[in-house]
Parts: sequence; C-alpha cells; structure tokens
Amino acid sequence: MASFVKPSLAITCLTFLLAIAETSLAQSTHQDFVDAHNAARSQVGVAPLAWNYTVAAYAQRYANKRAASGCKMEHSMGPYGENLAEGYGELSGQDAVKMWVAERANYNHGSNACVGGECLHYTQVVWRSSIHLGCARVKCSNGWWFVTCNYDPPGNYEGERPY
Repeated sequence: MASFVKPSLAITCLTFLLAIAETSLAQSTHQDFVDAHNAARSQVGVAPLAWNYTVAAYAQRYANKRAASGCKMEHSMGPYGENLAEGYGELSGQDAVKMWVAERANYNHGSNACVGGECLHYTQVVWRSSIHLGCARVKCSNGWWFVTCNYDPPGNYEGERPY
C-alpha cells in the first residue's frame, strides 16, 4: 500500500505544479503570441507569421540574459527583427503585442512615417517579408515582466513600406 501512496502523491503534486505553471503562462503561449501578431497582420492584408523554434530559442536566451542583468531595455543587436516590452503586474505576451499594435495610430501609410509618436514596433509586427516569429517572457528581479519577440527575416528597413 505504501508504494501506491507515494506515486499518487507525486502525481498530485506534479498536477498542482503544472496547474500553477499553466496559470502563469496564460496568454503567453507561443500560439497566443502568433494569434495576436496575425490578428494585426490580417487587418492590413499581410500573410500570417509562423512560430519558429530556432527564433524562439534565440528570444528565450536573450530574455534570460536580460533577466539576469535587471531587465534593462536593450536590443540584442542580433540577426532578427526585435520588439521589446516591459511591464508590471501580469504583463502577458498578448499584452505586449497589444502595446506594439497600438502604435498603429502613429503610423501614416501614405507618407510611410511615424506621425505624433512611436510606430516602429507596429511596423515590425506587420512587416510583410517577416514570416517567422519567436518570443519569450521572463520575470525580472524587480518583479516586472520582460517580453521579447524576434522576427525572421527582420523588417523596418528605412524607406521601405511594411505592407
């Protein structure tokens, strides 16, 4: 009987831990990131992004590095396009994408320019030649969340329109 109790206790504990992990990942799964990006892309007639595990691994390594150094908002300067976000509370991946997409109000497609504020996060989200996406989310030592999304191929080339 004792050998039966120990495995069932272990399974119960594991189930509890997985439930906690799932709660903390709410709206931050790779599908949540993809869906949030593709909703914005579909509004302007741009093909959807697909999740790429190589790009996601790059994003996770960089997010871990930022978390270890206090989550300072610095771009990786790597081979991919990149958007960063930082916030407190329960900043989810979807929340970060919503912040970037909200910059659409500052983008003038006619002049291909940012008008009245930042818009380059938005233009990277909808950049027509980007086809792969990888994102990561980590909790910083100050309690804030750091989110990074990387895009392959990168976008935001000066003088080119995103779509």
